[in-house]
Amino acid sequence: MEDSGAILCQISVYKDMLDQVNSEIEANIQVTKEIESEIGKCSEIESAFFIRESELTRLFLTSQFEISGLISVTDDSRNSMKLLEDEICGLRNEHSELLRKLTERREGFVKMCIEFQREISVDEDRELRSILLEKEFLENEVGAKEH
Repeated sequence: MEDSGAILCQISVYKDMLDQVNSEIEANIQVTKEIESEIGKCSEIESAFFIRESELTRLFLTSQFEISGLISVTDDSRNSMKLLEDEICGLRNEHSELLRKLTERREGFVKMCIEFQREISVDEDRELRSILLEKEFLENEVGAKEH
């Protein structure tokens, strides 16, 4: 019986050891499940980061494209502005030249008008003197006939 008691005792020890192993296995299974859960969460976070990285890359490339376009438009605008400034400068020079010519022609016209008025005055003075002399002559003749 002692053998049976020893065997039972041994079985009890083995059972306790088996229970302890099972308990450790369950604890390991629980840890494994937690690790798998964390791995799943990390995978979701990683996917979200990949999506965000893709979105940021797209935004970056779009911004680069827009910046390139804006640089091109800026260059074109500067060239256009330079051409317009040159054209305005040319028009201002043309305007100044036209004003100068107009002033010269106006001055010439004024001189011609003054000369014309002077000639008219001289001619009118001659004609008036001639008429006054004729009147005086006629008055003298009429006065001489009456006396």
